[in-house]
Amino acid sequence: MNDDAEELGPIDYLIVEFPGSRMTGEGLPLLVDLVDRGLIRILDLTFVRKEEDGSVSGLEIADLTGDGDLDLAVFEGASSGLLGQDDLEEAAAALQPGSSAGILVYENRWAAPFAAALNRGGAQVVASGRIPVPALLAALDTTDSAR
Repeated sequence: MNDDAEELGPIDYLIVEFPGSRMTGEGLPLLVDLVDRGLIRILDLTFVRKEEDGSVSGLEIADLTGDGDLDLAVFEGASSGLLGQDDLEEAAAALQPGSSAGILVYENRWAAPFAAALNRGGAQVVASGRIPVPALLAALDTTDSAR
């Protein structure tokens, strides 16, 4: 394993659906802030549209910035090559027709020093996962009801 891989944080992805292809851009300053503070590193950011007939097309970031209200130019070129056409089609399968989605692949840079320290000590991560917020809230509701 080379030095770069030893210093990588966990890699995650998000697929965010925009029903009716309406994007407000409200989350973009927060994403930029996470990058600027070194908490994450964007590996890939791409957008897809699922047409009413179910066909899928990729959207260039430049296509999304035409009205001046939603400035995504800062993300142009955010592509590591990890995402292929098959990934875009798989992501689009989760979308409703007439919707668009942003697909974000990112490194959790905040965790890289911790992961590297564990590796140097001979430890290794054997499992990881994520609990979706709705599932967490449902579990908490169940716990509260049982009391």
